Amino acid sequence: MAEHRIFTTSFASIHPLYVTKAERKGHSREEVDRVITWLTGYDDAGLQKTIDDEVDLRTFFAEAPQMNPNTRLITGVICGLRVEQIEDPLMQQIRYMDKLVDEVARGKKMSSILRGSAPADN
Repeated sequence: MAEHRIFTTSFASIHPLYVTKAERKGHSREEVDRVITWLTGYDDAGLQKTIDDEVDLRTFFAEAPQMNPNTRLITGVICGLRVEQIEDPLMQQIRYMDKLVDEVARGKKMSSILRGSAPADN
């Protein structure tokens, strides 16, 4: 079976789409970056480097400093699939990121998005 095309898509091409989605709903790049750094363990500089270097999503997740141990708490449907039931680990990580960005865009409280692991400041 052929590899899914999203795996070789650059994070740099996906990130502005996430930001635009959030901004259309009155939210910010900072909020998007916060949930992505929570998920992956990248700091702001590391996240920017992945954008500048145009790394693909496979590399983005393979080189992530540390996936958050609370990712198992991310549940729900994205693109018609339950994220907790996606079998391919890389596809599941990508869909976790999609889900978190969707929650930002919908205006969910940051403490809920980060599964209770951050102060309730939003």
